[in-house]
Amino acid sequence: MPSFSHQMEVNVPIRAVWAFVSNIDHWAPLVPGYIEHQLISEKESTWCFKSDIGFMKKKIELKVDITSWQEPSKVTFNLTGLNEKFTGNGYFTVEPTGKKRNLMTGYLNIKAEGMMAKMANAVLNASLPDITAELTEAVTAKIEEAYHMHSSK
Repeated sequence: MPSFSHQMEVNVPIRAVWAFVSNIDHWAPLVPGYIEHQLISEKESTWCFKSDIGFMKKKIELKVDITSWQEPSKVTFNLTGLNEKFTGNGYFTVEPTGKKRNLMTGYLNIKAEGMMAKMANAVLNASLPDITAELTEAVTAKIEEAYHMHSSK
């Protein structure tokens, strides 16, 4: 099952990190290829994005189920393909390293299923590190931007 994690330092208080990641509306638009998302409930949403993984260029729809909100340091979720056969999970964790310094880890684990699984998993193995890094970097940048915008008011 292809999986990858990426770590970034976030230079804001841990409560600012939590304020951001505890709201799906903040980080869903940061998924590479984002088109739209819809909240079904506080813990359920559907996401739509354009995939440009290797030779596969298509619109992907998936359901995201938050499995755990562990304030202030962890959000875990499951992923289920709605128009493609895949399953997975992921999380964001935050570990304090100083007063306004935290280490954020983004993790994604995705497994393709069905007739094309072997080939799709090989493509995911090659592209998942970049997707995970891009999402984690975008989330940390937005957290810092939002914090500095708020604190400068």
